[in-house]
Amino acid sequence: MNRKKVLRVIVRHIYATLGCALYALGVELFLSPNNLASSGVTGIGLLLEKLGILSTGYWIIIFNIPIFILGAIFLGRKLILSTIYSTVVSSLFMELFGYLFGEKCLNVLPLTDSPLIAALAAGVLFGTGLGVVFRAQSSTGGTDIIVKILRKKFRQIRTGEISFAVNVIIVTLGAIFIPSEEMTNMDRWVYSVISLATEMVVFDLVLYGGNSAKLVYIIPGGCDVETMSKHIMTEVNTGATFLEGKGAYTNTSKEVIMCVCKNAFFPKLRDIVKKEDPHAFMIVTSAKDIYGMGYQDPNAEEL
Repeated sequence: MNRKKVLRVIVRHIYATLGCALYALGVELFLSPNNLASSGVTGIGLLLEKLGILSTGYWIIIFNIPIFILGAIFLGRKLILSTIYSTVVSSLFMELFGYLFGEKCLNVLPLTDSPLIAALAAGVLFGTGLGVVFRAQSSTGGTDIIVKILRKKFRQIRTGEISFAVNVIIVTLGAIFIPSEEMTNMDRWVYSVISLATEMVVFDLVLYGGNSAKLVYIIPGGCDVETMSKHIMTEVNTGATFLEGKGAYTNTSKEVIMCVCKNAFFPKLRDIVKKEDPHAFMIVTSAKDIYGMGYQDPNAEEL
């Protein structure tokens, strides 16, 4: 059991390290070289770096000290320890990538002269990196901790939505105060918001996308529902539930099949229904959060 725990911790830290590297690449390859504003504490650090006061990586560590104390009070020691790891690693990656790709080494920056491409690329790297870090039960500190604290209070709002609201303010300040000769403040703000919106979409996709599935109601048109349900359970490898229904027009009772299946298996489910009962009425909707066997652990921490 101890060996399994150690292995899980190692795997989590590998994922967190990968996420931190992607996050740092977004900053050093696209945001900073193109004078775009960033979100969170990184955005504040980037702003101060552009004003000539230390580098972004140092500011991230400085600003996170009081936030770590706040997080330890509200979120517990375990998350804060993993967050300290991710914060330090992401800061080190920023310093490393800034040196590696900058004037002192490879001198390949900026990779693109298009602020739109830079904004989209940074958003994808940011969102993917943060999503991987969060799935590793960690965070990159800063506003991530504040977002997690707010998430405990406002559980009905998704993490990405809270983060977007908090970071729009920071991005706006960065767009106003980061000096740039290539574009106006409004242009820089628009591109920065595009980057932030892309980040939030990708972040939610990485964080919650693996938990989504299709919720399907099948109202038979005359087939044997037990035979159909057996095909569904064996060929799609998912469970099925019979619901008692009654047609409002025909006033006849009938059994309705309800099942949940992964998005990748839905075409197979649809083929089974089409083959077994071409006249069946099928209602399909998206299920974002599913708890139980084969899906999310109902006792797991909310992301």
